[in-house]
Parts: sequence; structure tokens; C-alpha cells
Amino acid sequence: MTPKKILNANEISTILHRLSFQLIEDHHDFADTVIIAIQPRGVLLAERIVNFLTKESFKIQLGLLDITFYRDDFRRNEKVLKANKTILDFSIENKTVVLIDDVLYTGRSIRAALDALQSYGRPKAVQLLNLIDRRFSRELPIQPDYCGIQVDSRLNQKVKVNWKEHDGEDSVYLFKNKE
Repeated sequence: MTPKKILNANEISTILHRLSFQLIEDHHDFADTVIIAIQPRGVLLAERIVNFLTKESFKIQLGLLDITFYRDDFRRNEKVLKANKTILDFSIENKTVVLIDDVLYTGRSIRAALDALQSYGRPKAVQLLNLIDRRFSRELPIQPDYCGIQVDSRLNQKVKVNWKEHDGEDSVYLFKNKE
């Protein structure tokens, strides 16, 4: 299967603006809200949103969360998982946490992130923001509060989000997984 482009740079920009304005509507001045990106792929998405919000004069607290040791597949396969850093230089106690990741697939990464968050305090609420929701692939009852687009895909397909800073272009592709 030739990779199919789902989103181009202009479409991603439009979606990021919409998601940012939805956050502004719901969180007003962000005084009781923090944004936490799931390492590694949620970081670039979160940074884009935080940059937009900062340009709109909002003061945003951004944290980075590593979920490696909270994953249910840790040590279950041949591939060695490489840990990232968790950077949370603020308290999440009684705050609304907006958890950000690029693609919501089975829900297992989000479950791991929820477990990891508990090590840092008890938030008032946790909301989920994803650029892509692969809605028919869920293994756990997890749904996004903020969603860029929903993509209907088969289990043998993969969604790849590219960011200009890391991959040379802003785009989203759907392609067949290598067996």
C-alpha cells in the first residue's frame, strides 16, 4: 500500500488553531490548568499548542511525561524500550491536567500516562488531547476530550505524524504495517 497522506501542513495548522481555541474556551486563563506531553511524540504537538497559547498572552505550564516504565508491554518483547526524561517542575495537585499525545490508538499509552501521573500528585481532573483518534482500535475505554481528526483504519495499518522540526514536514500518513 502506497502511503496515503491524510493531512498536509495547512490542515494541521488549522486543526492546531482550533484545538488551541477550544482549550482557551474551556480553561480561560490557565491558572488551574497544566499541559503535560507524553514523551516522545506528544512533545512536538504540545509545544506547538503552547507556542500558540503563549502568543495569545497566556502563561502555560508545560511538562513532559515519560511512560516507559509504566507500559504494560515493558519487558514483554525483544525490543528494548528507551526511556526519556520526565520534566515536571510544577505541582499537578488539584490542577486540571491536559494530557497530550499525537495518536490515540489502543489507549494503552494513555493508561500508562495516567498511572505515571499518580506518582506526581492527584490532579483535580485529567483531559486528553490528541491530533489523531484511531477510534475503532481501542482496547481500553479511553476517549479524547479534544480531537484533531478521527481516522478509520485497519489493524494492519499505521498512522504516522510528521513534524517539520523532526521529520522535515508537517503531515500525517496512513500506510500498511510491515508484517
